Amino acid sequence: MEPRVKAGIWVSMALRLADIAGRSGAVLRRGDPDSGGILCILRGREGLLVLSQVRDSEGRPAWLRGSGAVPVDQPTADAYIERQVKRDPDLWVVEFEAPDLRPPFEGRLL
Repeated sequence: MEPRVKAGIWVSMALRLADIAGRSGAVLRRGDPDSGGILCILRGREGLLVLSQVRDSEGRPAWLRGSGAVPVDQPTADAYIERQVKRDPDLWVVEFEAPDLRPPFEGRLL
């Protein structure tokens, strides 16, 4: 199993990578700085994707399209995020401008 990076550090890194790529990013909700989970909203031309941070079967970090395979509208994304925050109040929510719906950071999508 790969070591875990503290959530606050990971969020700072992702925002920095977005900035370097010329994309804006913002923290919409701060979670636990050490062990909080992360939801990433990708705001594209066709709608929104919400990625949820997970671990694959071998313990490696990965991302799951929590809002589904196709882009959704703002109310649908908001409802998904609200349900997840109710389950885990330590979640971070980070949003990125992503016209192509690709995250500005490297990560495996499941």
